[in-house]
Amino acid sequence: MSHDPLLDFRGQRVLITGAGSGFGALLAQQLAERGATLVLGDIQAAPLEALVETLRERDVAVQAQLCDVASEAQVRALVRQAEQSFGGLDMAVNNAGIAHPFTALEQLDEASFDRQIAVNVKSVLFGMKYQIPLMQQQGGGAILNISSMAGIGGAPKLAAYAAAKHAVVGLTRTAAVEQARRNIRVNALCPYYSHTPMVDDGGLADASTQAMLASGSPMKRLGRPEEIVAVMLMLLSPANTYMTGQTVAVDGGVSAF
Repeated sequence: MSHDPLLDFRGQRVLITGAGSGFGALLAQQLAERGATLVLGDIQAAPLEALVETLRERDVAVQAQLCDVASEAQVRALVRQAEQSFGGLDMAVNNAGIAHPFTALEQLDEASFDRQIAVNVKSVLFGMKYQIPLMQQQGGGAILNISSMAGIGGAPKLAAYAAAKHAVVGLTRTAAVEQARRNIRVNALCPYYSHTPMVDDGGLADASTQAMLASGSPMKRLGRPEEIVAVMLMLLSPANTYMTGQTVAVDGGVSAF
């Protein structure tokens, strides 16, 4: 474990939603290697339990519970787990989210739109609603909300997802301004399509679709989870103390066009 303050997470109590797979699972492992204490939530029991077992074998202090992030009560319970088990919360990563199949805007149905708002927007609101007071009590903290490139630009055939991810950016910027004097940093991460279960196991899995998505990036490939998580670590870093309210694209150059 490095003692460089940029990568030293010893003593940091970190909550992660959507921790069972994708970015969340990899981030949990990376933080554990750097000394963090973890509170993990996911809606799926099996991958969450497998991750916890792996972490505990490495003597990581970790608590986990099922959490449907569209439920305010369950999000509140996850934050309370951090307080009850570890006495507080230093960092939170509101990572859980869902996509929807490619659909032209005029063909979107209300149920699909509502589901995007419930899982991708309310989850971030509920998370910060309960994370922020804990951080206020101890004089500071860091929150990272996972948005998307669809949160800073148009996303053809992903209108509901884009609307939800734009809303995450609005919540992030507002919370950052409200909490800046209290030493609570709030930033958003906006990845391009990356090889996570949402992409590889969802409606974007076929080779022709992935080739099309890759061609949209100047690097001509999708992102790798470890590339996205490296920037998550940077944004959460205890040494990164003056950066707040930012929307950081990790996109192979897409936003440079």
